[in-house]
Parts: sequence; structure tokens; C-alpha cells
Amino acid sequence: MTSAVDALAAGPVFGLPLPELWFALVFAILGTFLFLDGFDFGAGAIFATLREDAAREAVLSAIGPFWDGNEVWLVVFGGALFAAFPSVYAGLFSRHYLLMFGILGALILRGLAPEMYEQRHDERWQRWWGRSFVAGSVLAPFLLGAFAGNWLVGSPRSLTLVGVVTGVTVTALTVVSGAAFLRLKARDALPETVTQIGVGAVAAYLLAVVVTLGVLATRLPAGVDALLSLPVLALVAASVALGVGYAVALRRGANVAALAAAAGLTYGLTAVVAVLMYPRIDPATGATVSDAVVSTLPLNLMSIGAALLLPLIATYFAVLYSAFSGPISAEEAY
Repeated sequence: MTSAVDALAAGPVFGLPLPELWFALVFAILGTFLFLDGFDFGAGAIFATLREDAAREAVLSAIGPFWDGNEVWLVVFGGALFAAFPSVYAGLFSRHYLLMFGILGALILRGLAPEMYEQRHDERWQRWWGRSFVAGSVLAPFLLGAFAGNWLVGSPRSLTLVGVVTGVTVTALTVVSGAAFLRLKARDALPETVTQIGVGAVAAYLLAVVVTLGVLATRLPAGVDALLSLPVLALVAASVALGVGYAVALRRGANVAALAAAAGLTYGLTAVVAVLMYPRIDPATGATVSDAVVSTLPLNLMSIGAALLLPLIATYFAVLYSAFSGPISAEEAY
């Protein structure tokens, strides 16, 4: 153990110093959560557009084995932020505790509603819990986006223009992922309108990105110059290309490619936030990554722990998704 700690302390890992590596890891985990639980949120939003019971049952069957496991990444994100940057964790959650309670409430509603929906086949009962499922699925990504937007600009308030436009952007992105996932898992059990919703959602997402960047240009200290940096321009250009590729793939029934494009859009959005924020990690206080990171010894020990635990978590998800691979059966759909 001592030699491993000494090795980590001796120099950077993968070309990055450990504080920067943990900064990148925190945002990579956040992107993973937004993608994996994002297609669950998107499926819940699309649920609102479906009128036939069979189509609604197909949506619930498609996400049923995955949604609770996908939420693990939110816990991992919070744990990584707390472990490596405890002062940032404390500051963010104390400044935005109302948003945190709202996110938790939306996640609880999103998780409880499908279970209750299946308990009774009463029209009024299912209408109420169906609406609750949609509300939780839309509110959760919107509030998460608001949290990320406020974090980026260092706002101490929960309700801001940046938060609203970022929340709309993230919500549209989850519908993009949700449409691709449902097309992959449910296929003929769902109407063709799901494809149209996905194409419309990716157009809405790209428009929302432009609006969000425009608002950020008036809120970030560096203004327009921050948005004209090469990494940000490259990420935005890649997002446009991925958005076009997504629409083409979804229309052609290349659902795996569409879902991969949705993943690229999600990680790209997370990367834009990280690039705009760095080297700060708490813009509200001006704390940089180096200022906020824990001391060397615990950072090294946590790095060893992460190197052991993250592959185990990834293995769990590989087993989960392989066990429930392929489209849902006719029995599950109906």
C-alpha cells in the first residue's frame, strides 16, 4: 500500500496532476449519470405523449430493469465531490439546498409513480400516477440543469436565468436520449411518433444550447472570450455534428448509433461546463481546483480506492445491461 501511495504522490496520472484528474473524474461521473438516468427521464417525458395502454406499458417495461441502478451514479458523483473537494460540496449544497430537496423529491416521485401505476388498473388511479411519473421525469433533469448552471456562474440563488435555460437544455437532452433508448428497446411496441419526438427534441436541444451560451456570455467573467476558446468551439461543433447524425440514425432505424450520438451529446455538454469552469471549481468563492482539493495523503488513498471501486461498479453495469440486452418481449410490452 505504501509503495502505491508513494507512486501516486510521485507524479501525475495519465498526464494530469491528481487534483485535475479528480476534477475531470467528477464531471465524467456527472456525465455518466446524465446519460444513463437521462434516457429514463426522457422515457418518462415521452410517456406523456402516449395514449394507448400498451405503449405506456412498453415504456415502463423498457426502463424497469435500469432506472434504479442508473441512480447509483448520482450517489457516486456526490461521493466523489465530497471526497476530493469537501469545501465545494459543503458550499454548493448549503447554497442550493432548496434545489437539492427539489431534485430528491422529483427522483422519489419518478421512482414511486411507476410502481404505484402498476398496482391498480383503475383509470383515475393510473391517470394520477401517470402524471406523477411524467412530472418527476421532467422536474428532475430540469432542476439538475438549474443546479449545474448556477454552479457554473457561481450564483447563490436557486432561481436564475442561467439556471432556467440550462434546465431546459438538459431536459431536452434527456428526451433525445429517451427516444433513442425506447426505439432500441421497445421498437414496434411504440408508435412512429417517438421517432418524430426524438428528432424534434434534438433540434430543440441544439437551439437551447445556443440560447444558453448566449446567456452565459453575459454572466461569465470572461464573457464572450470564454465561449470563443478552441475547446468550447470544438465541443459545440461536435455537438452539431452529433445532433445531425442522431436525427439521421433515428430516422433510419439505426438505434444503437442514435443512442451513441445521444451519449456523445451528453458528455459533450458536461465537458463544456467543465471547460468553462476550469481552473475554478467553485466560482461563487473563486476557489480553484488546487485550492479546494484535500491534502496529498487522503487524495492519494482515495485515488487508489477509486481505481479499485470504479471498475467494480462498471462491471455491475456491464452485467446488468447484458442480462437485459435486446428488445423487450411481447409479454413485457403488453
